Amino acid sequence: MKVSRFVVNPFGVNTYVLWDSESHEAAIVDPGMTDKAEFEALDAFIVRENLHPVHLINTHMHLDHIFGNLYIKDKYGLDIKAHRDDDFLGRTLVDQTRRFNLPVDVKDHGLDIELTDGERLYLGSEPIDIISVPGHSPGSIALYCPESGFVITGDAVFRGSIGRTDLPGGDYETLIHSIRERILTLPPDTVILPGHGPETTVENELKGNPYVR
Repeated sequence: MKVSRFVVNPFGVNTYVLWDSESHEAAIVDPGMTDKAEFEALDAFIVRENLHPVHLINTHMHLDHIFGNLYIKDKYGLDIKAHRDDDFLGRTLVDQTRRFNLPVDVKDHGLDIELTDGERLYLGSEPIDIISVPGHSPGSIALYCPESGFVITGDAVFRGSIGRTDLPGGDYETLIHSIRERILTLPPDTVILPGHGPETTVENELKGNPYVR
């Protein structure tokens, strides 16, 4: 499976496009785009690579990771897939945006299809495993691609750090448990693709992340 990253919006969110090189089926993960240039860059990439988007997935539904949901849903005819426990966040998107004083035109929206822990999606014949990693938000999930050796962790864990837990539904102890038991138990050479910032590996975080030693 191939993966490309787009860094978007004032929060510097990593929006990912995953795709199967044989079938050209693609997944758009955490579409945080907020302006015309960001939308056009993603659309041009999809056209250039001749991709067929079949999944729209949110690792969680904090405002910065879902700004572009409705655009992607309408443009490519996709359902919004996320964990049910984060649905309330999408349905308060307008209020979240106002509290951050952001000049972004958004609409409240919930998920369309619930993703659950242990579920498996596919791009072509390659699996994407859904791993529940609550703590940053109640419904945070990670997307593990075992055959390609990477995991998209949303805002659960970053290189040398972890996600904040002071937002609605966050819980520090829950997050630490999720990271230790659900992410850092993956093979050591698994590449971690976080919701913000550079990639890392399970091995690097086991050795050097001060929050989870």
